Amino acid sequence: MARERRAIRRIESAAARQVTFSKRRRGLFKKAEELSVLCDADVSLIVFSSTGKLSQFASSSMNEIIDKYTTHSKNLGKPDHQRPSIDLNLEHSKYSSLNEQLAEASLQLRQMRGEELEGLSVEELQQMEKNLEAGLQRVLCTKDRQFMEEISALQQKGIQLAEDNTRMRNQMPRAPTTAGMLAVAHDTEINVLAEDGQSSESVMTALHSGSSQADNDDGSDISLKLGLLP
Repeated sequence: MARERRAIRRIESAAARQVTFSKRRRGLFKKAEELSVLCDADVSLIVFSSTGKLSQFASSSMNEIIDKYTTHSKNLGKPDHQRPSIDLNLEHSKYSSLNEQLAEASLQLRQMRGEELEGLSVEELQQMEKNLEAGLQRVLCTKDRQFMEEISALQQKGIQLAEDNTRMRNQMPRAPTTAGMLAVAHDTEINVLAEDGQSSESVMTALHSGSSQADNDDGSDISLKLGLLP
């Protein structure tokens, strides 16, 4: 059965009128969104209900679309050579928006430094205080992490230097000690005398007698020197 077509005239019932407004508004906004996506078009809708409630839809920025419409409307009666390019108007609108954002960011930065706080409410000051505390906490955490990384790097460098010193010490030839040199010389002298045909006992006796004679000679020299003294 075919659906009965509603007559296009004002609905007398306020409740039915509100229901129809809500349904058709959603459908209108949906069609506008589909049009903007499918055709890459800038679409904006502004709807006021019978009670004065505002409903709006914009595919991009409502202000930019309104500015473009205003500029286009002003230039409708002008000759073609006097009409400014729409692209230039759009760039000008973007430039103005960026300037506003920059001014707002600059104001927030000055307020974070403690400047121009007179116009802020107590709630805004409390929120700013929370933001500053959170930022300070992140700064301290970052600083502590960097300190720990530097300490760890220095410790690793110290361990590496110690390992290099140990490796170089092991590679260096060891110098013979004085006692070792005396022992080697003593053994060499014994071997030389033994090769001359003397026995080990005679060699040792000769060495001991040589040492004793040297000591006696030193003592005799000392006595003679003392006797010559007046």
